[in-house]
Amino acid sequence: MARPSVADGWPNFGIEFRDFVRFVRRPDFGRLPGRHARDGWVEDWFPSLRIGRLFQWAGLLWLLNMLVLGPIAVAAAGLGGAEHRLRLDSIPWLQAVLWAPLVEELVFRYGLRRLWQLWWLLPAALCALFVGPQALTIALVALVLLAAWWPVNARATARFSAGMWHRRKKYRAVFFWVIHLSCLAFAAIHLGNFSYNATPLWVMPMLVLPQWLTGLVLAWIRVRRGFGAAVALHAIFNAGPLLVIWLILSSVSGQPS
Repeated sequence: MARPSVADGWPNFGIEFRDFVRFVRRPDFGRLPGRHARDGWVEDWFPSLRIGRLFQWAGLLWLLNMLVLGPIAVAAAGLGGAEHRLRLDSIPWLQAVLWAPLVEELVFRYGLRRLWQLWWLLPAALCALFVGPQALTIALVALVLLAAWWPVNARATARFSAGMWHRRKKYRAVFFWVIHLSCLAFAAIHLGNFSYNATPLWVMPMLVLPQWLTGLVLAWIRVRRGFGAAVALHAIFNAGPLLVIWLILSSVSGQPS
């Protein structure tokens, strides 16, 4: 029996969720239905997005992080004496909603399908990640995006990809480790958001459980839907808590003293 799907070819959220669970257990290169019949490179950057579906995934992540993983992280921080260095009410919006999603996706997930570009893209993206949004790093990211797009209008695409994708079988053999190590690295980088006071090492992984789960979902959607979809979901996910904090602060500041 055929799986139920929506009229435009997109599978429903339940099918996507089950596919995500299978992906975590056995990552593969498959795509989900709903992609347009156009150039694959363009589709990777500008996928046929259903914004409502991205909000469904963001909502699930917010719920799980708020009710399950977030309390575990808070308890671990209290147990280990770690304190969060970032205040949600002072995080720059543009940095959280535009810069971080784009740069972090370039570092941790772009290369999952564009392996042959990592030799030059990853060092530049890492530089932007660690230095932060400044004039030079913004220009660097712009150059990275232009360079990533250069093969679109040239036959060089085949030459660049052929050198790597003839090793596709070997890459498939280690794809499980590539996915999960990239998600662990994504979580680990967020350990820098904390200050520590003799915090035991075994406590530290629990501090970033929300980022680990979020990284798994972003890796899945990057492989299944495309790089643009991962950046969009990352931006939506970051914007949600900031919007809530802003509404709360606006409500409090608007009350008479």
